[in-house]
Amino acid sequence: MDAPVVIVGAGPVGLMLAGELRLGGAGVRVLERLAEPSGESRASTLNARTMEIFDQRGLVERLGGPPPNDMRGHFGGIPLDLSGTPTPYPGQWKLPQPRTEELLGEWASGLGAEVRRGVRVRALRPGPDHVEVEADGPGGPTTVRASYVVGCDGEESTVRRLGGFAFPGRDARRELLRADVAGVDVPDRRFERHPEGLAIAARRPDGATRVMVHAFGRRARERTAAPGFDEVVEVWKRVVGEDLSGGTPLWVNAFGDTARQAERYRAGRVLLAGDAAHRQMPVGGLAVNLGLQDAVNLGWKLAAVATGRAPEELLDTYHEERHAAGRRTLAAIGAQTEVLLGGPETGALRTVLAELVGMPRVRGRLAASAGGLDVRYGTGSDGPPPLGAHIPPGALGGAGAAALRAGRGVLLHPDGAAGPVVHDRVETVRGSVDGAPVLVRPDGHAAYVGGDADGLGAAARRWFGGPV
Repeated sequence: MDAPVVIVGAGPVGLMLAGELRLGGAGVRVLERLAEPSGESRASTLNARTMEIFDQRGLVERLGGPPPNDMRGHFGGIPLDLSGTPTPYPGQWKLPQPRTEELLGEWASGLGAEVRRGVRVRALRPGPDHVEVEADGPGGPTTVRASYVVGCDGEESTVRRLGGFAFPGRDARRELLRADVAGVDVPDRRFERHPEGLAIAARRPDGATRVMVHAFGRRARERTAAPGFDEVVEVWKRVVGEDLSGGTPLWVNAFGDTARQAERYRAGRVLLAGDAAHRQMPVGGLAVNLGLQDAVNLGWKLAAVATGRAPEELLDTYHEERHAAGRRTLAAIGAQTEVLLGGPETGALRTVLAELVGMPRVRGRLAASAGGLDVRYGTGSDGPPPLGAHIPPGALGGAGAAALRAGRGVLLHPDGAAGPVVHDRVETVRGSVDGAPVLVRPDGHAAYVGGDADGLGAAARRWFGGPV
């Protein structure tokens, strides 16, 4: 094979997946159609669970410490306090997308991932034990032969189209216009509602201002290109009454309330992750975090299969786990969109929701959901915690954290190194959760809880394959 795994798309999701695959020992080549990173910072919010993942991979240290964060979240524009959630990283963490891509690109490349830019994929040809990827690159047409191909190429995914993935759902009905503008002086606004629409503005540290605006009742448009800045100026003037025309647009785009999800995240040797697998309105940064967590769920599994350590059936758990997580997130985004973009007719609903959000149990539930802390996988969703749930970094101790950083599994056991050896890809370290041993997968989720030797062994074989 030219590359055991080919990833199409070098955005945050593709680069995260590339690093995860290399941690698992799989060779990977990333094909990106852009000759250079776009520099656009569309996704700049990391939630608590993503920050935990960055921590367990040593990426927070690479940043020089956690980026700025904000405890002020929202549910459909209604203020939501994110403090007090059970995580060392409560709140929303502000990291511009170019910096995220730079961080993940350096990490993945340092582990041996190969990134090739200026390569546009035009055909996929699946075979019995491989996929041929035909593309046009800087040197002309090229063909790459891979064991597996993963589409991380965004909302208009070429891999999704070429792979024949069904993508049911609905198209956008409403949209927000968004722009980063230099040379304007307007007040910061946080989901400010006006009689004519919704306006958001935030001055960035570099002096540019990000503006977002929606005019109530304005339908989403069929677009083949980004809107012009004059459209942003016109709608902002209509809603807010301020003139942005003297500013300089750094970039402009529009995003709508499209809601679609691939029926399957896997079709044989072709898989999807991130916005290629699900398309949604990016409310509260949920979209990029959902995609990064897709990559972390898939990476160690695909590495184990691609290197021959585990059977192909392990990849089916990627679809099972992440399709369910995506479905829940799309439902939450859909609810928020109705509240956020609804006109005056939603006033009574917003009043009731604001009262509910003020209740501690409701606030805690919504804050955990916004932080990605409520995801539980497999049968664990019906069993006692923490089976299927993520294990907070603090429970792992130094040795456990080091094992996860290397992409290995961890057995937290009260006897420490004197405890059972369950697999050559699992480190046994001292620890427990509520006194019970816990087998932790490389993505930080609990695969088995309890000290039964046969149960631990079966769980280790299921998730890590046969010992090498």
